Amino acid sequence: MEEIRYFRDLAGEIAREAGELVKSLYRRDIVVERKGMVDLVTEADLKSEAFIMKRISERFPDHEILAEEAGGGFGKTKHLWIVDPLDGTTNYAHGYPVYAVSIALEMDGVIVAGAVYDPNLKELFKAARGEGATLNGEKIGVSHATELHESLLVTGFPYYFRERPDEILALFRAFSLRAQGIRRAGSAALDMCALACGRFDGFWELGLKPWDTAAGSLILTEAGGRLSKLDGSSFDIRMPELLASNSKIHERMLKTIKESKTSRKARPQEKQDLKKSKTSRKARPQEKQDLKKSKTSRKVKTIKERFV
Repeated sequence: MEEIRYFRDLAGEIAREAGELVKSLYRRDIVVERKGMVDLVTEADLKSEAFIMKRISERFPDHEILAEEAGGGFGKTKHLWIVDPLDGTTNYAHGYPVYAVSIALEMDGVIVAGAVYDPNLKELFKAARGEGATLNGEKIGVSHATELHESLLVTGFPYYFRERPDEILALFRAFSLRAQGIRRAGSAALDMCALACGRFDGFWELGLKPWDTAAGSLILTEAGGRLSKLDGSSFDIRMPELLASNSKIHERMLKTIKESKTSRKARPQEKQDLKKSKTSRKARPQEKQDLKKSKTSRKVKTIKERFV
């Protein structure tokens, strides 16, 4: 256990240093590259990642590292550091101050230590398996909300949103109609930490990567939260979908997701009904003509009767 605490504190130390490095580059002439249509990488991402990898490799030359930009793998290794050098790159590139550095350690396939640092609020979240979670050294815990209508949720949209908008917006709509409110901040790591300390009550997102959730998932569970896939099955950082909560509203969130999927399946029939309705409306001009002829005919008949 002492070893795990050491790894936790080291992750926190390196995350803080990398976070301050990222902040020192903030709002300067940022070099931005595109990895995809809406997926960005900045000079700060690369410098932060190089700094973190150097610090870890100097201390533990035999440890493996999986980093967002440099890559890596999930090969058979006892120690695997999972690094997001700048979570919230799009925010950072646009000058929106919501971003963080996330570092976690996986041992024999289990996340045992993690840290997330927000350099703008000077908030350092840390956790070691079995030791609880802290914010700047103080113990934290999830909220006490028990109903969706009293809950503040948070989510994010995946980079493939434009390819599958119906699926993403269906969930957003379903939760919007049931929750007190929804926020979309742009950093999954910070979203999970905010959930861990009670600022949010629930979180869901698709299209996630291991570096997005490795540290945050441990911090949340150590704070009393619950994680699963959207169907309720066990969560794994290698899976791209996540449902997280304060534990108390988890089943209600799962029910909402199920109802959303059922509603989407029913929509093809709704479209058919709408098409029939439009076809029916198109046929009405003929009905109107027939009605007009009928009225004209009655008027003529009435006039004839007056002169008979």
